[in-house]
Amino acid sequence: MTIELNSPCKVNLLLNILGRRADGFHELETVIQPLPLHDGLRFQRGGSGIALTCSEPALPVDGSNLVHRAASAFREAARVRDGVRIRLDKRLPMAAGLGGGSANAAVTLLGLNQLFGHPLSGVQLNDLAATLGSDVPFFLQRGPALGTGRGERIQPLEPFESLRGCAVLLVRPRFGISTPWAYGQLAEHPESLKGRPGRATDLIQRLRSGGLSATGSAFFNSFEAPVFHKYPVLAVLKEALLEHGAAAALMSGSGSTTFALAGSLASAESLREMVLARLGATNWTAIAVL
Repeated sequence: MTIELNSPCKVNLLLNILGRRADGFHELETVIQPLPLHDGLRFQRGGSGIALTCSEPALPVDGSNLVHRAASAFREAARVRDGVRIRLDKRLPMAAGLGGGSANAAVTLLGLNQLFGHPLSGVQLNDLAATLGSDVPFFLQRGPALGTGRGERIQPLEPFESLRGCAVLLVRPRFGISTPWAYGQLAEHPESLKGRPGRATDLIQRLRSGGLSATGSAFFNSFEAPVFHKYPVLAVLKEALLEHGAAAALMSGSGSTTFALAGSLASAESLREMVLARLGATNWTAIAVL
């Protein structure tokens, strides 16, 4: 039996850091939008232990890989003795702020649970996901969501009417950004470390009640200040997207991907042409329609 599943990505429409917690994590509120852009995962029973292969040579396939860690956690929790063979077809960029690795982990939990006859409940899968990473629980469900705590507490939301039919342009420059590094820079930017609570509620209300043109100012990412300080090209990119007609533009997660919301596919294609003309064709770009 073989199971093949798509592993999506996301953008953070808002990521508001509220402060550092006693346990070393950061309290935050985030509004997360899934995107129909995918890696691919294939699962089979067989062999012994976990055999992971990947299309991306730079990605390790041992216990340091989130897919491998998710498979190991699942086998232990479900008391599975059979071996599993997993193939990861990596299409999304890494260290991009798109949650690709977290999605791979979540989809591994879902795929293996299906492969072995659903031995774990949804609650058990969610608990496992939270041990693997703050973004992982989000990808156990399909729609937009509000994330709180360190990001692992997920409240599913109805699709935003304001975004229906919008096109999202993603631009990932030639460099990635380490999430631990980005968190480490927050202490030098107090305005980013202690954000104003309630930004997420404000954005959600605007996305539900108003048009996209009236919502742009509510998009916010605490990581932009420290990341833009070291990588000013990202600030230039965001400004160029807004100047050329994007309804909104924001860095996703801890970067380095910046996304632009456009009213149509044609508008997004026009923005992409502008970006490639300015920054060069070696930058990774993609467009998703919501």
